[in-house]
Amino acid sequence: MSNPLLNENRLQKAAEADSGWAAPAPESRRPIDDGPVSPWNPTTTAMTLGGTVSATAVLFVLLLAGAGFGWAAVEAPQGEVTEFPALAIGGVLVGLVCAIVLAFKPNWARVLGPVYAVAQGFFVGAISRAYETYYDGIVVQAAGATVAVFAVMLALYGLRIIKVTDRFRRIVIGATLGLMVFYGVSLLLSLFGAQPSFISSASAFGIGFSVVVAVLAAMNLALDFDFIERGVAEKYPRSVEWFAAFGLLVTVVWLYLEILRLLAKLRDR
Repeated sequence: MSNPLLNENRLQKAAEADSGWAAPAPESRRPIDDGPVSPWNPTTTAMTLGGTVSATAVLFVLLLAGAGFGWAAVEAPQGEVTEFPALAIGGVLVGLVCAIVLAFKPNWARVLGPVYAVAQGFFVGAISRAYETYYDGIVVQAAGATVAVFAVMLALYGLRIIKVTDRFRRIVIGATLGLMVFYGVSLLLSLFGAQPSFISSASAFGIGFSVVVAVLAAMNLALDFDFIERGVAEKYPRSVEWFAAFGLLVTVVWLYLEILRLLAKLRDR
């Protein structure tokens, strides 16, 4: 889940860590002839949309490469998963550690972003192979739906049909944090055999829950787009491109996994 990471404080922290001082407010940025010299030169090292797209593309290529290895590591002869690689769980843990570290050290995204992409990709590939074993064709459907949702959200944001206001940010980030806490508590309860059944059940309530979570993930995409647009507009350091790309990758992976789970529930009805 990305946007609790991609917020104003993280963006400011990334800028300060890379340049030594926070970027000035847009209205205060005027040509000057003298004053203190900063190591950050906006004309040569500023964040750009093209650079962010390139960083995102690199991370997605690494994600797909990791997914390929994860897919191949699952043994599923005759339509039954006989062995799920322990490394896949390790990939989740590595991804979680990377996300936690980047929450405090966003300027490390150029290094930890690729590590996250490969590790999380391995898990995504393995879990996708497991789903595909029991639900033929589900991975293509989930991937296609994820691409479609991404394109729709990008169009809605670009056309300003969806406007990211401060209220919108607070609601989406608050709901995302609440969901993270809920999943964390559910994980603890599952250790004692008491996980809420609707998380994985194909009941009407369980399907409704998955739909709400998928919609929340889609709303986080709007926050990602807004974060990138503001970073480019305010000319933050180039290193922020990798942090923004990392956040976008986290959201897309989350959205894909939620759609995969939703489709599996629908198949079970």
